Amino acid sequence: MPSRVEDRPAVDATSVRSRRAFARRQWSRRWLTWKYLLLGLLLVGLLVGTVWLFWFSSYLSVRSVEVSGAERLGDAEVLAAADVAEGEPLARVDLATVQARVQALADIRSAEVTRTWPDTVTISVEERIPVAVVEIGGRLRGLDVEGVVFRDYRSAPEGLPRVETPLDTGRDALLESARVVSALPAELTRRVDHVEVMTVDQITLELRDGRTVLWGSAEESEAKAEVLTALLEQPGSTYDVSVPGQPTVRR
Repeated sequence: MPSRVEDRPAVDATSVRSRRAFARRQWSRRWLTWKYLLLGLLLVGLLVGTVWLFWFSSYLSVRSVEVSGAERLGDAEVLAAADVAEGEPLARVDLATVQARVQALADIRSAEVTRTWPDTVTISVEERIPVAVVEIGGRLRGLDVEGVVFRDYRSAPEGLPRVETPLDTGRDALLESARVVSALPAELTRRVDHVEVMTVDQITLELRDGRTVLWGSAEESEAKAEVLTALLEQPGSTYDVSVPGQPTVRR
């Protein structure tokens, strides 16, 4: 005999609510787990995509190399020395190696190599500036303020004094002569025919009018230049400013 509706057990409303709340909590936990998993996969995907974009794709590859500061040397020679391959991913360009290759050029005093996104390598150079010329092995070379010998000249450029040295003159003596020449004011430089360098402590200026200046070492060169400028107003053939506080003039 079928049971009557009134004989079925009544559903506890509180139990129903509890079961529904439990199901929602379970679903929330599962969704939270999936959410973190999806977020992790998304981050991994972004990381892999970024690595591929910067390191392996052609979208951010080198399309141009720009040079600034190469006024005497010329951009073409700097570019040839830099040897940056077009089409290489910009992020993979070894900036330190490119910088070393550029700085190996005799005319370059320093170089800075940077990336300019999205597709350019920028090379900024500082060229060596000659303060004098020196004849070495029959070649007339430029001498910069650091005593570095670079570039050849057919004849001495106007305004640059000539440095004469023995064949066995070392780098230290050349550096001392460069320091001396750099300390001379322009008016005094124009009066110098050449600078004779025997050792680091034996530097002599030969003036265009035949007078001789015993300079000594490069120490206190600014003070020596100031003293000499005043002394040259006095008649004489040899001026000794090796000790600027006690200069002498010989006739």
